[in-house]
Parts: sequence; C-alpha cells; structure tokens
Amino acid sequence: MKERVHNLLGLQKKLEDQLDVFDCSPQTVQLYIRAFKAEQQLELWIKAGEEVKWKKIRLFPFCKMSGQLGPKRKEGDRQIPEGIYHIDRFNPKSKYHLSLGLNYPNKSDIILGDPKLPGSDIFIHGGCESVGCIAITDCRVEEVYLLASWASENGQQKIPVHLYPFHFNAANWRKYGPDWAQLHSFWMELEAIYQVFEESKVLPEFAISDDGHYQLL
Repeated sequence: MKERVHNLLGLQKKLEDQLDVFDCSPQTVQLYIRAFKAEQQLELWIKAGEEVKWKKIRLFPFCKMSGQLGPKRKEGDRQIPEGIYHIDRFNPKSKYHLSLGLNYPNKSDIILGDPKLPGSDIFIHGGCESVGCIAITDCRVEEVYLLASWASENGQQKIPVHLYPFHFNAANWRKYGPDWAQLHSFWMELEAIYQVFEESKVLPEFAISDDGHYQLL
C-alpha cells in the first residue's frame, strides 16, 4: 500500500528529523489534519501516542480550490466538505500521485445532504486540480501520506480530519458572516469543536445527532 512512499528515503529522513524536534518518532507518531477553505490552508498536527496535546508541525497551502464556502450537499456541486471526518483509505495508485480518502459522506452529510446523491470520493491528494478535493501538489502530499502511513502502522485507526470554512475569529465572522447568514447555525456547531481545540490543543469528543447536527459531549 505504501510502496511508492517507502522508496523516498530522503523524505523519510527529513520527517524523522522534524519529528525528533517534537520528541516524537515514526514509531510513536499520531496525526491530526485540519484545513481551512477561505485561507486555503492545510495543517498537520502530531503527538506521540502517550501524549494528550497536539503540536503543529506543518502548514501547506492548497494548490487548487473548488467551490465556495459552505458544506458539500450534493454530487457534482464541486464543494469541498465542511465537517469532522477521518481518513478511511490510502490510495498509492491515485492519478493525482498519492491520495488519502475521507469518510465523506458522514452521518451529518447523509442526513442533511441530497438523499439520493450526497456525493462521495473526497480526497487529500497531489497534483493541482480539484473538484471537491484538497489538492496540495505531489511533493506535499508525500509528506502527509508518509506521516499518515506511520500513524496507521502505530495503531491510529481513525486519523481525524477537520474541515472548516475559515478560522473562527471575530475578523472572519465579520468578513464572511453577512453573506452566509443561512450557514451561521451550522458553522457555530463546528466553531464549538474548533474553539475547544484552540484553547486546549486537545481534540474534544463530539456526536452527530439524529437530525444531523454536531454536538460536543
């Protein structure tokens, strides 16, 4: 599954050195991914398995953005989803070099999205094309893929991926809020999860209600 990445010995050494700075290693690393659509940024956070708090190790710009702010609700809408996901598959033979699949649609998307065609096949991948996925170029996706591979080998069954419309701060609410009033309630559900992590650097527990809403536990 990971043959193409395991041949990149230079990249492995680079990442091992970076992990060492954070008192981490390929044998202990866990991974958390966070992305922001308005800023077109993807963040990588790591911790050793026994640690509680996450540490940011990398920030990558999107190479290509599709759609606009707001969640994905229908096949073909070109939207990058917004919500709480995890990596559910590795694709070393992607036409976009390497790709990591997300568990879209999740429970919320199935309930709130198109009942017949909510969409599918959302990835973080290489290259510079997007029709609802996050494209970050081949060289950058190699880093994400290798870190995710190590984390998976270390027993991290669900690598969390949080996709947000923007950093939830007062300036962004003033900038984007007026034009997206219909999304305020949904965004505030995501903001609650975002803010807990911002303050603690610990991922909070949450649930998705029977009507598709995110709720802190």
